Amino acid sequence: MIGLSRASSKLKTEHYFMNHIAIIGCGLIGRGWAIVFARSGYNVTLFDTHPQALDRALTHIGESMTRLNELGLLNGDPKELCNNIVYTESLETAVINADYVQENITEDVELKKHFYKKLDQITKPECILASSTSSIITSVFGFELKGRNRCIVVHPVNPPHLIPLVEISPAPFTDDSVIERTIDLQKSVKQKPILIKKEIPGFVLNRLQAAVLLESWQLVKEGYISVEDLDKTIKDGLGHRWAFMGPFETIDLNAKNGIAEYADTFGEKYRKMMKNERYSSWDDTLIKKITASRRDIISKTDLGTREKWRDTLLAELLVHKISSVKKYGE
Repeated sequence: MIGLSRASSKLKTEHYFMNHIAIIGCGLIGRGWAIVFARSGYNVTLFDTHPQALDRALTHIGESMTRLNELGLLNGDPKELCNNIVYTESLETAVINADYVQENITEDVELKKHFYKKLDQITKPECILASSTSSIITSVFGFELKGRNRCIVVHPVNPPHLIPLVEISPAPFTDDSVIERTIDLQKSVKQKPILIKKEIPGFVLNRLQAAVLLESWQLVKEGYISVEDLDKTIKDGLGHRWAFMGPFETIDLNAKNGIAEYADTFGEKYRKMMKNERYSSWDDTLIKKITASRRDIISKTDLGTREKWRDTLLAELLVHKISSVKKYGE
């Protein structure tokens, strides 16, 4: 098993741009971020308040690095790349030399405000403070800080080491240089950063996901389709195109004369189709109904195995997309 090293209180400092990365929180997202940065040669320090989380991170990262290497997704020996990672139970040790902090704590506004206040005090002034939050905008957790100009949301997709998209969502007070450095950093580790030009709750990815999920739950609730067939609609239908094209490119190619013709043909039809939609709350009855349908398909005890299956297929898809881009372009 490939392991991690415990950090000393004094970390070796190299004098080049964005060398030291601190990862706060070692859950699924934190571990994925550690892989993203370590496999690209950055020095990574993991921190978590729970020692058992660090132990789980040790096992997970080693296994994931080995699998990535088997698929040709690492540029280097997995053991040597894992040596780029150290871990500590001291927040101060984790961030003292950090050029960039990636925070992955609970989605709680007050907790984040308190945590960023502390980070602002113990990190060097030029260190970027980035949050993996999926819903809390930068202005909410960073507004009161003296160093608020270096705060920014960097929202990944789970798991980030297998899905490259990253949403970059600055506040109006975030320095342009921080935005540029953050985007450059993400590109350097082969992630796909997109810039959210104005702050909006949920950013973009989760708002698109919300639209699909709200409609999906409503269609099942009203008896139009089963849970299993709804999933097939995406994975065996829309998902095939969405794996390599976005919605605008999709419709641009679905009309002889491009997107304008498509909009003229279907725009008003779609508006009328959806104008009276009112989405119900996901109450206990509906949750139980959909949960029961899912448990008929897969037992709760098999979810962990299925997660590994998901990650394997995501990795295989990533290999295929990299190969296809080289052959056919992006």
